[in-house]
Parts: sequence; C-alpha cells; structure tokens
Amino acid sequence: MSADYIGEKNVAISGIGQSEVGRPSQQSAMQLTADACFKALADAGLTKDDIDGVACWPGDNNNGDAFSPIGPNALISTLGLKVNWFGAGYEAPGPLAGIINGAMAIATGLCKHVLVFRTITESSRRQTDKTASALNNKTIGRDSSFFWQWYTPFNVRSAINLAAMYAQRHFHEYGTTEEQLAQIALTCRKNAELNPNAVFRTPLSMEQYLSSRMISSPLRLFDCDVHCDNSIAIILSRKDIAQDLRNPPICIDGIGSALKQPWSWDQIDLTGMAAIDAAEMMWRRSDYKPKDIGNAQLYDGFSIFALIWLEALGLCPRGESGAFVDGGSRISRQGELPINTNGGQLSGGRTHGLGYIVEACEQLWGRSGERQLPAHNVAVAAAGGGPLASSLLLVKE
Repeated sequence: MSADYIGEKNVAISGIGQSEVGRPSQQSAMQLTADACFKALADAGLTKDDIDGVACWPGDNNNGDAFSPIGPNALISTLGLKVNWFGAGYEAPGPLAGIINGAMAIATGLCKHVLVFRTITESSRRQTDKTASALNNKTIGRDSSFFWQWYTPFNVRSAINLAAMYAQRHFHEYGTTEEQLAQIALTCRKNAELNPNAVFRTPLSMEQYLSSRMISSPLRLFDCDVHCDNSIAIILSRKDIAQDLRNPPICIDGIGSALKQPWSWDQIDLTGMAAIDAAEMMWRRSDYKPKDIGNAQLYDGFSIFALIWLEALGLCPRGESGAFVDGGSRISRQGELPINTNGGQLSGGRTHGLGYIVEACEQLWGRSGERQLPAHNVAVAAAGGGPLASSLLLVKE
C-alpha cells in the first residue's frame, strides 16, 4: 500500500445510519443494529458486499448485556459479511474507539470500507431490572472486577457518584454555579425540541431544572443522560474511494486517544479527566485550531462532562467553562460555538458516543433540518468521562 494512505487523514466518513430511538423499543437489539447498518450503507451508496471490516466498542459484553448486546461476530454472521479485519473490546479510549480502530484498519491497508456500529438497549433492560445500570451489577461483565472492587464498597453504586465528584471539584476550584451547569441541560433540551428522534422534546426551564430531584450533589435529575434503545452505524472509507461515493467525504483530520494519567476514576485530574490528554493529542495532529470549529458535539453523559470537554479542547480557557456557558447564548445554535445540536444525550438519548458523530456529519452535510447551522466545514466530536476519553476532528472536503 502506498505511503499516501497512511494516517487518519486518508480516512473519511462516507455514510451514517441510525435506528429508531425507543424508550423502550419493541425491536430486538439485532433488528435495531441491522436497520442502522442498512441505512448507513444506503447513505454511502454501498452494499454489504463492499464492507471488508467491522468495528464497534465495546463489543458483545457479558454475553449480550444491555450496555452492548451486539458485537462484531454476531453482526458478521447475521449480515453475511466477508471481512479482512474485525475488532472490538472494552480496553480502549472510550466510546469513539470503534471509529479510531476502524480508521487504523483502513490507514494500515487492511480494509477499504469499515462498518462501525454501537447498539445499546438499556431502556428495555430497565423494564425488568431497575438496577441494570448499577455499577455493582457490572463487576463481572462490562468493566471487570479489578476497578469496581475499589468503588462499590464505598457506595459508589452509579456512575453519577463519580461524575458528582468532578462537578463538586469544578465548583470548588473555579466557582462554577448550578445555574451555569444548568445551561448544558437547557441548551440540549432546546436543541432536542427540533429533533424528531429525540427522547425529550418538551421545553425545560431553569425553574424546572433547579427544582428537579438531586441525585448526587451537585448533580440533579436533568444532569443525567436518558436511557434508550438505539443503534448507530457509520461507514468509514478510504478517502480516495469516498470521493466517488454519494456524500462529500468527511475526513478525520485528527484523532485524540492519549491517556497519560492512571486508568482510574479518582486518581486523575478531577477537573480535566483524561479529556486533557486526548484533546492535546488531537490538536497536535492537525493544523486546525479551536477557532475553526463550526459545531461541537461534546459528551454529556452527565452535564459536567460537557464543561470539562469545553476546557480540555481549548474552546474556552481552563476553569472558565462556567462563565463561558453562562446565560446559554454562546453555546446556542445562534451562538459562537453551538454544542450538541441534536439534544445530546441529556435530551436526545444515550447513544453513547456515536450519536455525536452522526450529528456532526448531518450538520457538515447540511441535512439537519430546522436545527441546521450556517454552512461550515470543521466539527469536533468528543466522548467519554473519567479515564475514558477520545476525540475526533472532522473536516468536510
């Protein structure tokens, strides 16, 4: 393979697809996955016979756990794919790892078209097991017992207990206020009102936010993402091939996947997380700068994560994200840095990473309907919390 094809800059997103967003869905995990995959193939103008690679994160966990019920093996068998490479697994830099691994497979010449997908059915699972998402239910499956054995004995039963620690520290260090944090939830809800696929589309006021139930101080009900059943598929293609497909190629101009702190939720920079490392790496691999960003899709599994990503990516100075979002105007669709224009995970639904890629592409391709932003060519998508962090700089050619 020519040296011209080495590196993520020679990898493009050529198609995207999303299943219904159900709360819960009446479809099986495999039905949702197949629906998303065939939509992505049609969007790119490809068939399943063109696919020679498959990737996802984290894969088929714990024999079909709702956090990730479908892995590459099941999809390859169900769709009858013939691949040169496939991969998954939890040990990776967070929710965008499937994209990163697929891009590496193309960049090294293993594949021409990689189908990347992410399926989650936590809403259905919670119908029969309200504690399905509790961390103490995950010590054997999703995350292995090594890490959670240190947390669950101290009543860290939910990821919100960990996220609240970051929020409290951010409040303490930088004077961030609950009204400022609320702007993430309010902005996401306002954007979701224009997204027909969003879970929550009714208006949300500051009064409603502040009066909502405190879950783990200082995080409230509306600071938490919304469980749903959903699948997302993204087609990665070699850039030179993508130029002849249906959509203008959206190239991966920079990948951020670094981890220069311990893999831990508590023994790291509590106001920066691993997002600091991932963002620094991404910008080092690109000639673009934060000022070039036209839309930012920032992980909001909990609202505090979006503030931390704003700072980590250099979209505002360190410690000033509270002031930056104050009032909500800067991060609105009409503002200088629109974020989470599909409603994010706080209102759109917990698609756990790949939903940000879909929205970034829809905006770059100018197909976001009522929530469409003015024309632009550069977007950033970032996902993960704590030690899980990855980011992508996306550029429409």
